[in-house]
Amino acid sequence: MKLRIKFSKHGVLKFIGHLDVMRYFQKAIRRAEIDIAYSTGFSPHQIMSFAAPLGIGLESNGEYMDIEVNSLTASTQILETLNSQMVDGIQILEVKLLPENAGNAMASVAAASYSICFREGCQPQFLNQETVKAFFAQPEIIVTKQTKRSESTFDMKPSLYAFSLCQDNKTLLLTVDASSSGNIKPSLVMKAYFERNNSVLDTYSLLITREETYLNLGTAENRKLEPLGFIGSDY
Repeated sequence: MKLRIKFSKHGVLKFIGHLDVMRYFQKAIRRAEIDIAYSTGFSPHQIMSFAAPLGIGLESNGEYMDIEVNSLTASTQILETLNSQMVDGIQILEVKLLPENAGNAMASVAAASYSICFREGCQPQFLNQETVKAFFAQPEIIVTKQTKRSESTFDMKPSLYAFSLCQDNKTLLLTVDASSSGNIKPSLVMKAYFERNNSVLDTYSLLITREETYLNLGTAENRKLEPLGFIGSDY
């Protein structure tokens, strides 16, 4: 049986990398005495997968992991038991039972939404509704993406699904492709927005929070984005 667990990550824990988060949950699940399934072989490990590992320095309200269990207790009981083992900064938000044909969390990711604010004194003067709308209205957004091994130039616009400024004129909201084949980082969007306004981005100025992680229940042409927990059920 597969469970999909949604959790948030805030505070100093945003500086903890993905592998350490995975090890943390392995220990927390043992302490919570959840009947998790283990792999077979000479080195058994908990059957667990995470959706779209979060970059270091980012907070989140929409992280997901899947686990397999041998037996079930009520989802509310698992949520409460796990939360009793959590440190400050991580909170379990929901526990859902997945249908048998559900893909794992990592393979299901299609998109992610983010909110972006600026550190005190770092908000650019050109941040307003007009420049944000003009940026998103462009027919194409050519960017350069760098990795450890290569550099590529491409049109980011098809992978930028939404980009807007809240009424407070301080918080940007964006939704981007987060699939294994796309995976647009919010900092890359902000770099392009700054360049559009003849400025250079200092990534330290950004306060980025992942708000939700989505799967696509539609097609590539007609997306129907739903949270990863949408296909699960309470029990």
